[in-house]
This record gives sequence, C-alpha cells and structure tokens, in this order.
Amino acid sequence: MKKIEVKIIKADGVTLPKYMTDGAAGMDVCANIEKPITLKSLERRLIPTGIILEIPFGYEVQVRPRSGLAIKHGITLVNSPGTIDSDYRGEVGIILINLSSEEYTINPIERIGQLVLQKVYKMEFVETDRVEESERSTGGFGHTGK
Repeated sequence: MKKIEVKIIKADGVTLPKYMTDGAAGMDVCANIEKPITLKSLERRLIPTGIILEIPFGYEVQVRPRSGLAIKHGITLVNSPGTIDSDYRGEVGIILINLSSEEYTINPIERIGQLVLQKVYKMEFVETDRVEESERSTGGFGHTGK
C-alpha cells in the first residue's frame, strides 16, 4: 500500500494518531485535555488534539467519528466528515456532540475520532444550457422509497 508522508507537530504528552489494525482506513486520534470534559445531552464542544499537520498539497485529512462512541454512547461529530485542508496549520480540533439523552465524559487521552487521508481533485465548472439525462433524473431525497 502506498504511503504519503504527512509532517506532524505534537504537544508534550500527546500520543501520535495510529492505525489500530492493519486494515484500518483511519488513524485514531486522542483528546489532548488535562481533565475530563462532560458533554450533556445535545451539547457540542471543540476538543483539542494537541497536533498540527502539514498535509501535502492535493490532499485533505478527513476527521470522522469513531463507530464505537457513536453506537455505545451517541457521541459523534457535528461536521462529519470534517475537512482539514492542506494549507491549514493550526491545531486540529474535533467538534464532538452528544446525541444521547445521557451525559458522557471524555477523558484525557481518550480516542475521539479518526483521521483519513484523501486525495483531492479540483473542480472546473463548464457552463452549459443542458446536462445529460440519467435514470434518476431530477428525483430528490427519498425518491426511491423508504
């Protein structure tokens, strides 16, 4: 599998993001907090990770939720997937939201999201007065049934 080098700066004590299995698409990233943070039901917070990335031009890093947190506790990302652009050089933060009816406590060094490197293609619009028909055509949200 091809590997792309991404430079990283990490704060003291921060665990580097890592793949938890050989087949994992995303690297787990941890909360860089000194003390636990409790999210009430429907509360959202920006959680710091303590990392800064230098993503190569032509790529992005997508921030995605962890499925275990989502199914077990209702914890997910507000903007999923979040995008870290190649020209961003600030600390990576993850916007978590608690969609459950119970409070959830995020602990220091807890795995809170996944980072996935993706190739980016730039769009170039070509103005036209028609587009080709398709089987779906103008069918909108839910047009194929439940």
